[in-house]
Amino acid sequence: MNTIDRRKWLKTIGLSSGFAFVGGLEMLAREMPQPSHAPKGLIKLSSNENPYGPSKKVREAFANSFDIACRYPFGVLGELTQMIAKKEGVTKDHIVISGGSGEGLCAAGLTYGSGGSEIIAADPTFQQLLRYAENFGAYIHRVRVNKEMNHDLEAMADRVNNKTGLIYICNPNNPTGTILDKNKLRSFITSVDHKAIVFNDEAYYDFITEPDYPSMVELVKEGRNVIVSRTFSKVYGMAGIRIGYMVARPDIAKRLKKSIMANTNILAIQGAKAALLDDDFYKFSLLKNVEGKNIIYDALDRLGLEYLKSHTNFVFFKSGRHIDTLISAMKKENVQIGRPFPPFFDWARISTGKIEDILHFTKALKKTLG
Repeated sequence: MNTIDRRKWLKTIGLSSGFAFVGGLEMLAREMPQPSHAPKGLIKLSSNENPYGPSKKVREAFANSFDIACRYPFGVLGELTQMIAKKEGVTKDHIVISGGSGEGLCAAGLTYGSGGSEIIAADPTFQQLLRYAENFGAYIHRVRVNKEMNHDLEAMADRVNNKTGLIYICNPNNPTGTILDKNKLRSFITSVDHKAIVFNDEAYYDFITEPDYPSMVELVKEGRNVIVSRTFSKVYGMAGIRIGYMVARPDIAKRLKKSIMANTNILAIQGAKAALLDDDFYKFSLLKNVEGKNIIYDALDRLGLEYLKSHTNFVFFKSGRHIDTLISAMKKENVQIGRPFPPFFDWARISTGKIEDILHFTKALKKTLG
């Protein structure tokens, strides 16, 4: 779904005001994979996956690709690159496709963090880029999130020096689910990107329900020192297929490509092409995510637990007990929740899974904490 159509659709259904278009949801549900009615075994609500995917059209694309699976993927990669470039409003030279957006994070960490360079990031946030860069000698400035559990942009700006190679922003942030004010984010980036590359991780961008919230691809188009990463793992339900991409100025994209080690594959490429054209599944995933979050919010309200309104497909809440004990207790109820996110050891992250799985989680949480 292109940006303009997505904005129009969000405004039409009013997701930003917390209202889900129920009729549309029921209509889309008829065409989507149907869940079982009774959860079986361990319910996995720990990794922010979309359990409704891949869509039927993507699965068909996989099946139809087996005859060319004996070929290397480079012959079909160009078409997907062009599709993504058109979607983002840039040229193909701005696009770097990798085996999952995580590989793009690693490539950026290697390119701009090796050899003693410094990287600035929020704490807590997604760690893959940071930990990978540390392996190659980078020093990481971890800046504690502010009282709203969001990036402290002012404190991050204060850490910038002549050794800073990259500033990492995960927006919406993982694990907090918070989002930065769009004007403050833009102002921050344009005030520091002449000193260091800014990496804006938009893995959860599709779940933002504010129709006018911009992607920082806008700054890439202006020629700024900005890298934006996106993934097919979340809203498209393709986490196990491993395909993602980055958008950057062509000279930056060329540098990043040299650091890519895990390329993608034929099935992933063909599936991604189908996913980009499958608006029905895209809308279905967003609506089910809103439905799931509302169930979680309601359960947490009933239990009197503090939580953060999320712009992602997970919710971060304060359980009041150490996360290690909560993980153990919930596993006894056949629910797997998110890992520890220091220093917030009395907070927990829960993903939005299938509705029946979320309902099982709410009952298990009540039993565990009640």
